[in-house]
Amino acid sequence: MDIKRAIKANGLTVKEVAERMGITPVGLSQHINGNPSVEVLERIATAIGCNVGDFFAPQPTNTITCPHCGTVLEIKKKEA
Repeated sequence: MDIKRAIKANGLTVKEVAERMGITPVGLSQHINGNPSVEVLERIATAIGCNVGDFFAPQPTNTITCPHCGTVLEIKKKEA
């Protein structure tokens, strides 16, 4: 799940999304980094202006997303 990527992709910050939801940025971060309910995911999606499914966009198998900053990192095989 990549909520931070969806926030950035829509030109918003965590603070702006939190304000739209009527919660603190810390509260939103706890949801993002925890295990949010479907209801919370729907509220976040509404605040961002996207669909809940956008949080689950598939990534190529050779990349990972940094859970701290949202940067997509490419993983390369070590050549022998």
